[in-house]
Amino acid sequence: MPRTPAWWFDGSAPPLWARAVSVLYGAAVALRRCAYRRGLLRRHHPGVPVIVVGNVVAGGSGKTPLTVAVIERLRAAGWTPGVASRGYGRNEASTPRWVAPGMDAALAGDEPLLIARATGAKVRVDRDRVAAAQALAAAGCDVVVCDDGLQHYRLARDVEIEVQDARRGYGNGLLLPAGPLREPLERAADCALRVVNHGATERADGQASAALGEWPMRLGVGEVRPLRGGRGLPLAAFSGQRVHAVAGIGEPERFFAMLRSAGIAVVPHAFPDHHAYAPGDFEFGSRLPILMTEKDAVKCAAFADAQAFAVPVQAQLPEGFWAALLERLPARSS
Repeated sequence: MPRTPAWWFDGSAPPLWARAVSVLYGAAVALRRCAYRRGLLRRHHPGVPVIVVGNVVAGGSGKTPLTVAVIERLRAAGWTPGVASRGYGRNEASTPRWVAPGMDAALAGDEPLLIARATGAKVRVDRDRVAAAQALAAAGCDVVVCDDGLQHYRLARDVEIEVQDARRGYGNGLLLPAGPLREPLERAADCALRVVNHGATERADGQASAALGEWPMRLGVGEVRPLRGGRGLPLAAFSGQRVHAVAGIGEPERFFAMLRSAGIAVVPHAFPDHHAYAPGDFEFGSRLPILMTEKDAVKCAAFADAQAFAVPVQAQLPEGFWAALLERLPARSS
């Protein structure tokens, strides 16, 4: 995925070509939405509840940790969730696949593989999300969770969850490519639940703040895991040390800031989102511990050395959010 244009978030004016294309893009988005609203384009429902976790801003916002948390809460409530994903960046993208925890990330996609390993849920990758949802329902899943896909209107859904990054917000509020918005801002208001990702920061009382109608989400840090196996360590074990920090996610600075807040001296290495890593990417010229996101780790375990560690995060939300989500689902069939 290309790097984020600076003008999306730094207050500078977008170039004229970007503004011109943005007008055309906005017209196409509006026409498509109108076609679905009026029934000119048909929606398809798989026959089981569908929850979409997505965003209106291009790039990372914390959708995958939230997806993992949603799956775990649904399972705790007695549901059998499955996950539908496009599997962005995977090889042979036109071939639908079931994602197994031991699969190569190049075939599964980094985020679907991370979800499969973290939850053990059935995960289906397919360009056609309707087909993916139908396959999950046929395989015994009684609720489908979509990792991304807010704009995939062809798949009818029961609950939409919008995820927003607290630090970046909606940027300059303009549509692609002049700004970061995939759809106009009013689209966010259409979502049943709106989550604001505050990352690993918190107020003195331990609760992140959010505006009315929004639910705050924090990312709790789990034990840091050596990629070659072995005993996990608390992140605090690296406090006061200098490390290479690797992040190929939508917002690398969020990961670097989290490490700095733990007292770690970060040498940052930002890669494009969904980057396909090779051993040469880690020739940094100095032998320091390498800390990376879980999303990056699933692609690097095969060639990582003993200095490489994955830093897992878990989405943490108020109990009221989970109650609001569950009450929006139909009664489970016995």
